[in-house]
This record gives sequence, structure tokens and C-alpha cells, in this order.
Amino acid sequence: MQDVRIFFEKRARAKYVSHLDLMRCLSRAVRRARVPLWFTEGFHPHAYLNFPRPLPLGQEGLREPLLLRLEQPVPFDALCAGLNKALPEGLRALEAGAAWGDPAEIALADYALYFSFLRTEDAQIWLAQAHLALRNGGLQATRIGKQGRRKVEKAVDVSGMTHAWRLEPAREGVALRCTLACQSERSLNPALLCGALFAAAGEPPVWKIARTALCKADGSPWE
Repeated sequence: MQDVRIFFEKRARAKYVSHLDLMRCLSRAVRRARVPLWFTEGFHPHAYLNFPRPLPLGQEGLREPLLLRLEQPVPFDALCAGLNKALPEGLRALEAGAAWGDPAEIALADYALYFSFLRTEDAQIWLAQAHLALRNGGLQATRIGKQGRRKVEKAVDVSGMTHAWRLEPAREGVALRCTLACQSERSLNPALLCGALFAAAGEPPVWKIARTALCKADGSPWE
């Protein structure tokens, strides 16, 4: 038996594939690639596939982890090559290796938020307005929650879950690189951060979100 960690990317139209459909897609790709998956025992055996931190719908992932358990060792290069032949457009296995990182160590996530500013100076002015809102009481976002069976709007202060951000030029315009809380019990969806920024400083004409890495509490990459 062998535990394997695969990093894959989810780009372009694949970002609109839900997490449940992604699980089905990768499970089928693994079977088509004839990977010797290990199955649980009992009345309802199922393959061991684990996604430590599922990616929200509509967001790209540039280095997403997938944990597999195999019945017998498989060369890592051959494993990635076989999967890539079976995966659809937008999904690609980047690398495989021995699984040694504990998913419980994941505390942060690095994101790139792309905005279509024509000039970096315009983005800096826009972000300065957001910083002003932060100093004057925090960045507030609204999300839909549940109260009993009813759906209600809940205010969220996203400033306490935003650990770092910086602007840099990008091919799409300007990228806001930020590090956000990403724990199982306390996590910030970057779409909420965007909503708070838009409320404070106005919405740019075009934007998209990509998760670039999962990190430990000290900011080092989780592997």
C-alpha cells in the first residue's frame, strides 16, 4: 500500500466544475488510467481520494492537492502521465510524490486576484481606498447563512482573516496577491474579500480569482 500526493491545476472552463463533479471526474480519470487504487472494506467500498481544502466554484487552482492511496507503488512520472491522458481540458496533473504533509497543518492560502486596471497607479488608488476603510473599522462583507431553515445575510469582518496583500503588474492588468485564512473551522473565501473591497472602493470592470498555493501557519508552502 502506498500513499501518494498529487498536485494538479484547475484552469479556464474547468473552474466552473463543482467540487462534487470534480471528485467524480478525477475518480473516473484514475480508473481510466488503470491506477491501482486502494478501496475501503465493508458493505460500501470506495476509493480513497482526499481533497484537503476544496476549491470554491468559479475559482482557478494552480497547485491543488489530491491524496490517493494505492494498492501497490507506481512510478510518480508514469502516474502523472497516465492521468493527463485521461483528464479533460482545464485539468492537469503537475507532479506526484510521497504523501507526507498532514492536511491539518494547512492554515493559510495564497491567492492572486486579477483586476483589469489599465495602469498600476489606478489600482494603487483603488487599493488605498480599501486600506482607508480597513483603518476606519475593518472591511465588511456579506454572506448568506442559515438560521434554522431560513437563509439570512450575515456580516463578516474579513480584515482579521487577511494576513498580507500586495499589488503587482500582471498580463490581465493588475494582480492583488493576498494570503487568507484557510482552516477547516476558519476560512475566508476570496470572493468575500472581493465583495468587501468593491463595497469600499468600487468594482473594477473585470476580475478573476486563482489560488496559487496552500500554506502552513508560518507561511511556508504545504507539501
